[in-house]
Amino acid sequence: MADLLAYGAIFVSSFVLALSGAIAPGPLITATITESLRRGSLAGPLLITGHGLLELVLLGALLLGLTPLFHEPWFVATVSLSGGTILLGMAWSIRRALPTLKLALPGTPAASAGRSLILKGAVLSLANPYFTIWWATIGLGYIMHSLRLGPAAVAAFFTGHILGDLFWYGLVSFTLARGRKLLTDRLYRGIMAAGAAILALFACYFVYLGLDMLWAWK
Repeated sequence: MADLLAYGAIFVSSFVLALSGAIAPGPLITATITESLRRGSLAGPLLITGHGLLELVLLGALLLGLTPLFHEPWFVATVSLSGGTILLGMAWSIRRALPTLKLALPGTPAASAGRSLILKGAVLSLANPYFTIWWATIGLGYIMHSLRLGPAAVAAFFTGHILGDLFWYGLVSFTLARGRKLLTDRLYRGIMAAGAAILALFACYFVYLGLDMLWAWK
């Protein structure tokens, strides 16, 4: 009984922590907004699927003892510079496509682009250096605490974490998809332009962060 209560506490705290992080602005929520308007309510859950798969890989890496790598300045700098470059490319791609962008027809579901959205969720997460830093600090702390109670506690932590993300992004995606009939193509292009600008800002910041860390490392 005590173990079940401990697992439940880990699950709930992990869910709440993930939820508090999910509502913060970032590349993934920007993509969720734009893709939900185009493809419907499944866009958010599919993006989070890619995000969650990457998190599972990181969890495995941390359990295998690769934690020191995540604290190396050159590693964080590489992630930051690579991520900034990827985000800048995405922003530029959206910017170039703006004149011809149109809302997807109601009959064009996100499921038809499922694999691309899953991949996009993983790439956007990997492009965000704070994603890696979170797992190397807060996430690692949770893992170490959970390991003292056994594998089931680690599973409770990860399940709570991914469900917190899925709840928020799914809610955002569903809400936007329900209201997309009220949007015109012109307003949609405006939202996409704003999304591209936000991605570009994140890209510039991540590149600056990477260069700053490289300079400090030298």
